[in-house]
Amino acid sequence: CCVAVPQDKYVTVEYFGRSYKTLRPGLNWAGFDVAGLCVALRSISGRTQQLEVKVTTKSKDNVFCTVHISVQFAVNGQQCEDAIYKLASVSDQIEAYVSNIVRSKVPKMDIDEAFEAKDELSSNISAELSEALCEFGFIVSNVLCTEIRLHKSVMDAMNEINRQKRLRDAAIMEAEAHKIRIVKAAEAEADAAELQGDGLARQRGAIIDGLRTAVLERTDHKATTEELSHLLVISQYFETMKQIGTKENSKTFVMPRANPADPENQLRTGWLQAKAGLEGIRGRGPTQQSMGQRMDPRSASPPADRSAGAAGAAGARSSQ
Repeated sequence: CCVAVPQDKYVTVEYFGRSYKTLRPGLNWAGFDVAGLCVALRSISGRTQQLEVKVTTKSKDNVFCTVHISVQFAVNGQQCEDAIYKLASVSDQIEAYVSNIVRSKVPKMDIDEAFEAKDELSSNISAELSEALCEFGFIVSNVLCTEIRLHKSVMDAMNEINRQKRLRDAAIMEAEAHKIRIVKAAEAEADAAELQGDGLARQRGAIIDGLRTAVLERTDHKATTEELSHLLVISQYFETMKQIGTKENSKTFVMPRANPADPENQLRTGWLQAKAGLEGIRGRGPTQQSMGQRMDPRSASPPADRSAGAAGAAGARSSQ
């Protein structure tokens, strides 16, 4: 009889239960048969198949996880008889091999290492599984570790650890940024103070040079350092008074120094005395007010009493 073999099949011919030959895809002569008693056919798929294997195991740090392994395998065309006759269930055989390999590798790793070593785990499974299935007529084309699934509570704990780590890093970076801002602000303030001091020193130097030149041109007298210092203090004093006077609601109390020989003291005292004299001439000076305040009330009351007594006595005499 003739047999048509599909492209994706491998078919073996049995004569009276014994394997005789393998038929290739296409039309093949199987042999003479009598009522189906002489010739029997057995077939197996030549396509690449995929088997999903789930293995539950424990890591080195005592975390239980489920490892998902995808095994892609196919029949070796040169050993199709071994694939048909040697294994009763290729799926059960592959699951047993994969489970054994995974349970021997993952317990040696921490859970973080297991996630990082997924490719290494796939390579180890592929190498050992290919060697084991080769004698049974199967070729392992690829092994993929598609997922390592943890319990939800473990996943939440790991996520919380990562979140706290990120928050700590963010806090450290924020503190470093705040430190840099403070340092830079202090440096800027120091530079500004230094520049302000340099500017003030140059300003006072220019004032001293101007005063020295003015004195020399007008009096032909070379001013000494002490005289220039006095002139500088006086000019700075009037400049300060001017700035204070321009402020709203400002109150200034000028206290003269105890040394009357000081030219600055003489200048301030003369200015204050002149101002007090002008106010006294205008009738609103502090002299009259102070004199009125210094009068003793008891000195004013007796005259009034005496005038009242005198007036009463005069009235009495008139009535008489």
